[in-house]
Amino acid sequence: MAAELSKTIYTPIIPVGYSPHHMGEVGKGLGTLTFSGRTYRAIVYELGMSMIYHGFNKLIFVSHHGSNTKVIDDVLRQLRYETGCFVCWYKTPTERTYSLIDDIMEGPPEETPGWHAGELETSTVWAWDETLIDMDKAQQDRTHAPKWMGPAFSKHDGSDKVTFLGSENIWVPMEHHEYSDTATIGNPFRGTKEKGEKYFQISGEALAKFIEEVKKFDIKVPDEKREFANRA
Repeated sequence: MAAELSKTIYTPIIPVGYSPHHMGEVGKGLGTLTFSGRTYRAIVYELGMSMIYHGFNKLIFVSHHGSNTKVIDDVLRQLRYETGCFVCWYKTPTERTYSLIDDIMEGPPEETPGWHAGELETSTVWAWDETLIDMDKAQQDRTHAPKWMGPAFSKHDGSDKVTFLGSENIWVPMEHHEYSDTATIGNPFRGTKEKGEKYFQISGEALAKFIEEVKKFDIKVPDEKREFANRA
């Protein structure tokens, strides 16, 4: 939608991201695929360099998966420093960044409407393909700190942090199954197809507006930098 509204060219979606924490326990056959951080960064870099070589001066990478954001700062800077191209990472409104869609989310903060199979995700999947929804299997759930950390630590959503002495300032590399017993984080029973449709409309329009602003930036990659992009 955003590309159509802003009349902007876009690439195919990268079907795999950075998700080692979603792999689950060995042999359970959960089905997650993941790139390593090194591989994911290489893909972003090489796709970026390809587009710069072909004449693009501004690149917007869009991700709906929060963990992709953890591993790409250095490669975005590399693209900019080596070529002068404008490059940014656009995170769609999910998890803790859903202020654009406050009006359509009804759940209180403790239900974390942007997390896994909660209000937001259930709604968007419902709007995208309702055959993927089976509410007979739905259940509301929250997170906890990994049990091996003991009672001094807590955790209230799917972020990469735990809370200690009332402060959420400690990042711990955790596996999803260590802090979520059911994989659900939030309340799927608040989800509706209508909310999902509104989400796509609002988030698509917001991204289109951002693209229009980026078009105004006076940035042009020098030809010698484009030549470098072909050799990098």
